[in-house]
Amino acid sequence: MGIKFATDEWGKALMAAVNSSEAYAKAASNWEGDFYFITSAGPHMPKDTYLYLDLWHGKARDAYMVDDPASKPVAFELRAPLDVWRKVMEKKVDPIRGIMSGQLKLKGNMMTVLKSPKAATELVACAMKVDTEWPE
Repeated sequence: MGIKFATDEWGKALMAAVNSSEAYAKAASNWEGDFYFITSAGPHMPKDTYLYLDLWHGKARDAYMVDDPASKPVAFELRAPLDVWRKVMEKKVDPIRGIMSGQLKLKGNMMTVLKSPKAATELVACAMKVDTEWPE
């Protein structure tokens, strides 16, 4: 049985996967910035959820769910509905192409994100290692 997506436990599992990935460490060695990965309310998601992830030079320094996003300003917000997050993690949607096509909504310096496509790809690879249970 997997870990329910968009939960604190899932965020901690993602952080562990990031911190054990040599490929992510290499791809994101020059990356720094914290994120809210937001799952928009919709079918199977009664409200928006905010996963905070602090990424720093190839490692994740912290990860947890946040109830009040105003309580912690972040450099980036990446928002999508549940079905799009699932498609990203199933490699049906590339995260950079998802941003460019509007399937994923990015707030923050887009150029910073676009300069590190390999880091984004490796972050998704880390997320795919988490045994995920999707809300149905």
